[in-house]
Amino acid sequence: MFRSLRRALCAVAAALLLPLGAGAQAAHGAKPGAAGTAVPTAVQNADAVQAAEAGAGYWHTSGRQILDASGQPVRIAGLNWFGFETGNHVVHGLWARDYKSMLDQMASLGYNTLRLPFSDDILKSGTMPDSINFDGKNADLRGLTSLQVMDKIVAYAGQIGLKIVLDRHRPDAGGQSGLWYTASVPEPTWIANLKALATRYAGNPTVIGIDLHNEPHDPACWGCGDTTRDWRLAAQRAGNAVLSVNPNLLIMVEGVQSHDGANGWWGGNLMGVAQYPVQLDVPNRLVYSAHDYATSVAQQPWFSDPSFPANMPGVWDKYWGYIFKQNIAPVWLGEFGTTLQSTVDQRWLTALVAYLRSTSTYGSDSFHWTFWSWNPNSGDTGGILKDDWQTVDTAKDGYLASIKAPGFPAGGGGGDPDPDPGGGTAACSAAYTVSSDWGSGFNAEVKVTNTGPTPVNSWKVTWAWSGSQKVTSMWNASYTQSGSTVTASNAAHNGAVAVGGSASFGFGGAPGGGAAPAVTCTAT
Repeated sequence: MFRSLRRALCAVAAALLLPLGAGAQAAHGAKPGAAGTAVPTAVQNADAVQAAEAGAGYWHTSGRQILDASGQPVRIAGLNWFGFETGNHVVHGLWARDYKSMLDQMASLGYNTLRLPFSDDILKSGTMPDSINFDGKNADLRGLTSLQVMDKIVAYAGQIGLKIVLDRHRPDAGGQSGLWYTASVPEPTWIANLKALATRYAGNPTVIGIDLHNEPHDPACWGCGDTTRDWRLAAQRAGNAVLSVNPNLLIMVEGVQSHDGANGWWGGNLMGVAQYPVQLDVPNRLVYSAHDYATSVAQQPWFSDPSFPANMPGVWDKYWGYIFKQNIAPVWLGEFGTTLQSTVDQRWLTALVAYLRSTSTYGSDSFHWTFWSWNPNSGDTGGILKDDWQTVDTAKDGYLASIKAPGFPAGGGGGDPDPDPGGGTAACSAAYTVSSDWGSGFNAEVKVTNTGPTPVNSWKVTWAWSGSQKVTSMWNASYTQSGSTVTASNAAHNGAVAVGGSASFGFGGAPGGGAAPAVTCTAT
C-alpha cells in the first residue's frame, strides 16, 4: 500500500512537469510484497584497450561470456529508460528534453547499453506517443508513431555507440502480468509482436537482443510442465520464434518468483535452470536475466538477517549467480535499483556492485547489468537523473563506477583502427559541447580523443571560463576549480584510450549563458 502511495505521489509530481494536457504515468510496475506474501575466462587490466574496441556486429554467447562478432568479450553496463510501456507510449522525459541530449548524456556517463521497456500497445497500428515537447526540441519526432519514435532512438543510439535491448515489459499499458499472456493479449499475439520487432530491426546490430517478458511471477512456474504456466517452455517457444526471423539476436529469459519452495523477487528466481535449462534452436544465443531490489521496493527476509550484508552473496548465488559461476550461460541483472535513502539500501548496493565484479579486475568476465532507472519518476527507486530531468544523482552514479565498461564503436563498427601503433608520445585533443542551457544553469559534455601514436593511460582536460561559471557536478571524471580555471581528470574506468579512440565526461554548471571555452588536453 505504501509503495503504491509513493508511486501515486510520484505520478502526480511527474504530471506537474508535463506540458498542459500531458499525462505521464508512474512508471515502474508494482513490485512484490513483503516476505511471506506474494513477493515476488577472465579479461584482465591489460586487455582494457582491446575491450574498448569490442562490440562490433551481432553478439553471441560462449559459456558465461557474451562475445561480439569478432569473438571479443563485451560487458553490458547500462540503464533502463522506461515509458514505451506506459500510457504515454514513449520514453518519459521528452516533455523536458530532446531525446538526443538524453542519449548523449547516458553515453557521457559511461553507460553502454539501454534497456527499452515497451508494451504490446505500441505494436497496434497508429499508436501515437503522448507528452513530447516539440518546442525547440524533438523536432524530428513530430507526427511519428510510437514505433517510429523507437526507430529514431535506436538509430541515434547506434550513431553514438549505445546498444539496445528491447524489453517486453507489459502486455498493455495497464500494468504488468504474472504470465506472458492475458485475455486481451493471448500468446499468439505476444509471439507475433516479438517476431515483428525482431524483423523490424533485422540487420541492425544496435538492437542486440530481446527480453521476452518482464518479471514473470506467480502463478508462473519453471519446469512444472503445465504449458499454461510453465514460463521456461513459453520462453523456448517465443525465443525460437524470434530466432526464426532474426537468428542473430540474443534471447534474454528472466526468472520467475517461486521455485521449489523458495520465494523471491518477481523475475528474480532462476533456480529452475539447474534442472530445466531453456533450449533454443540456435546455439549460443541465450542470456538468463534476474532482477534484484532493495528495501525501498519491498522487504525481504535477507535484509533482517543478523549477518547482512555478508549473507547477500549466498542469496544471489542461490537464485541466479550460480548460473554464471558454473559457466552455464551469461547472467544479466536486467533491473536493480533503490532510492538509497536507508543505510540498509546503501549497504545492499555496495555489496551487489562488488558481487557483479569490477571491470578493472575482471573485464568482461563479469555479470551484465542495466540499472533501474534513468528516469527520476520511478516511485520506488528514483533514477540516475534528478527530478529536473537534467541533474545527475552523483551518489547513485558513483556506486556504479567500478562496474561500468567501455562503450562500443559508433555505428557498430569494429576492427583495429591502428594495428601497429608503434612507439611515440601520448597525445589527446578535447571537444567541449554545451548540451543544454536553461539560463540559471547548463550541462556540457567533453569528448577526449587519442590523437597520438600510442595508447593513452590517463588524461586531463583544462579550460577557463570568461564568466562566473562554476562546476556544480561532474560525472565520468573528477575535477578541481580555481577561479575560472577547471581541470578535469579521467575516472578509474575511462583513463585508458586506444589509438584513435575516445572517452567522454559531462558536468553541470551555473550560471548558464556562457560561451564554450577553449580546452586543452594532456595525456600520459
